[in-house]
Amino acid sequence: MKRRQFLQHSASLAALGGIEPLLAAGAKPDFPKGKAEHCILLWLGGGPAQVDTFDPKPLGDPKTRKAGSAYPAIDTVVPGVQICEHLPELAKRMDRATVLRTVTHDVIDEHAAAVNFMHTGRPVSGTVVYPSLGAVVSHELGAGQEGVPAYILAGYPSVSRGSGFLGAKHNYLYLLDTEKGPAGLTRAPGITEARQARRDGLLAQVRETARETRDEADPVLAYDTLIEESASLASGDFAKAFDLESEPAALRERYGAEFGQRCLLGRRLLQQGVRFVEILDNLNFTNGTGWDTHNDGQVKQHELIRGLDQALSALMDDLDSHGLLDKTLICVAGEFGRPSEFDAGGGRGHQGSVFSVLMAGGGLAHKGAIGVTDEASKVAVERPISVPDWHATIYHALGIDYQKDLFDGDRPVPIVDRGTAIRELFV
Repeated sequence: MKRRQFLQHSASLAALGGIEPLLAAGAKPDFPKGKAEHCILLWLGGGPAQVDTFDPKPLGDPKTRKAGSAYPAIDTVVPGVQICEHLPELAKRMDRATVLRTVTHDVIDEHAAAVNFMHTGRPVSGTVVYPSLGAVVSHELGAGQEGVPAYILAGYPSVSRGSGFLGAKHNYLYLLDTEKGPAGLTRAPGITEARQARRDGLLAQVRETARETRDEADPVLAYDTLIEESASLASGDFAKAFDLESEPAALRERYGAEFGQRCLLGRRLLQQGVRFVEILDNLNFTNGTGWDTHNDGQVKQHELIRGLDQALSALMDDLDSHGLLDKTLICVAGEFGRPSEFDAGGGRGHQGSVFSVLMAGGGLAHKGAIGVTDEASKVAVERPISVPDWHATIYHALGIDYQKDLFDGDRPVPIVDRGTAIRELFV
């Protein structure tokens, strides 16, 4: 490169904030990869208020619209780290967890766009459908045992949680009923064995034609492979994972209601070799609005927080009793947070500028909390963390090289978009 070209490129880099951030993003981490084998993402859809959960501030008042937390804070076992009073069981276990209090993104404060960004680490693109966290883990690690899916979604399906350009092989298997498992794996009522056999025979002819006339990279053939794999899941040990009644009654009660039972199922799925399980909370909107606490949703928000406390603490203890907590990374997140101000209806709006994500287990060097926000919980005062940073941390904890490229056809696509793993969690 000639001197004039060098100066021109240097000027361009300076306009973008200098060369150091680019060098830092591309530098190899100077800390060891994690050794976790599984990941469970507990998804609090709607956007939990960080000031009412993991990043408490001075008390506010929805009636007078005084900004602040809705509930008092309590101490945890980590000196100097406090969380909401409705998380007493988690408070006792915060030495094995870390709240990332300064996660931030600039995605429009709209649910679908923010959900997509939190799952893929990139904004919606008109040309590329990016894979989600679970799909990347499936692609990089595969299932822990033969004959089971690598990625399961316990909740409603969506494109944002899908496999994108990685293809159908790395998509999720989803379920809504924790006791029956994925409905598509069993015959519908009224379908006899003879009728099913006739259907299978017709399908076999169609599949044979497809294999003869289509290229190996054709998505139809990838889907065809999934049909074979799904049939094998309907029987055997994997199907037994959904028999929650085989667990002691006291343990099932310890986990709590709907969300807790899905968390219990999550542990059983990990034992079958599933690598990544995403579990959606509050599918039935028990507080009227879920974690999207506008207006009256704020009134019963404490019920959701208590349910999270019960299910999460039970999951941590249960994994630990099976020797799995250090092998399982637990993440608790939503699409964004909430401002400390109350709206006219007594609830809270949307806020992506700063919010909290919790990580637990996974063999990490937990700190209780990382990052500091201002008194209004509007901005990161210390240690801002991007969503790609969070993704890089998950991958690094699972032993995945987060600096490698995936391929959309012939086009290389970095696993994370300039993210860097959070060093403090590995040293």
